[in-house]
Amino acid sequence: MEPRAYSAVPVGTNFVVANYARSTGGVSLDPTLPITDVNAKINTFLLGYSHSFGIAGHVASIAAAVPYSNADITGNVQGVPGNAWRSGLGDANFRVVVNLLGGPALTPEEFARRPPTTTLGASLTVIAPTGQYVPSRVINVGSNRWSFKPELGLSHPFGDWFVEGSAGVWLFTDNDDFFGGHQRSQAPMPVFQWHGGYTWRPGLWLAADMTYFAGGRTSINGVEDQDLQRSLRYGLTLSVPLAAQWSAKLAWSSGLITRVGGNFQTVSLSLQYRWFNH
Repeated sequence: MEPRAYSAVPVGTNFVVANYARSTGGVSLDPTLPITDVNAKINTFLLGYSHSFGIAGHVASIAAAVPYSNADITGNVQGVPGNAWRSGLGDANFRVVVNLLGGPALTPEEFARRPPTTTLGASLTVIAPTGQYVPSRVINVGSNRWSFKPELGLSHPFGDWFVEGSAGVWLFTDNDDFFGGHQRSQAPMPVFQWHGGYTWRPGLWLAADMTYFAGGRTSINGVEDQDLQRSLRYGLTLSVPLAAQWSAKLAWSSGLITRVGGNFQTVSLSLQYRWFNH
């Protein structure tokens, strides 16, 4: 969940972000599998960069991020307790955002004089198969496939308050080297997000977050698994300015409804550095 993802910024804005997230909880799997009582503790470290620029009179941005994760997973396989440890680089993330309405390409000086307005944006997120992947393992850090998420997002201010919403869909290529040399496919997965919050001053804001996603059923060599996902998550995000160019974000989220997949409680802390091109 990412509040303020479609809020306007000046052209020539650069961000470097370092993030740490810890997720703990259970994992609901295909009930036909002989694996039960799965729990995981996952630590993820991420380093990212974004840059904004003007295109056809609108502000746009590009971003890239590389995660590193380690995970301690426990569970029962055919009634026998077992555990697995995974550690390595995850799949690289890339994102392009273009503001279609309400986000003109402005310099930092022009942007500071302009009152907040409603913005409508479009984005494309791409996850590349660059992470650690071992075909002989069922559980991996990397996914060995490409993933794409086109999305539309709307942000609207009400004085010091703001509301946001977005709708997108994850699309996946096949993993042609899944455990045992099989082909693993996944159906599209629509994703919806809602955010509402209050801004005390630039950089200091609090948002309540909610996301819902469904679909994403997998199949092995064309045979469908019983793992249709349907999850609703909620959380809070607090942004705090630390200095002229530094800020921090603290986020917490938890699952409200989880049909299949990870039912995690996640806490994350981000440190962000910003500067403008001259």
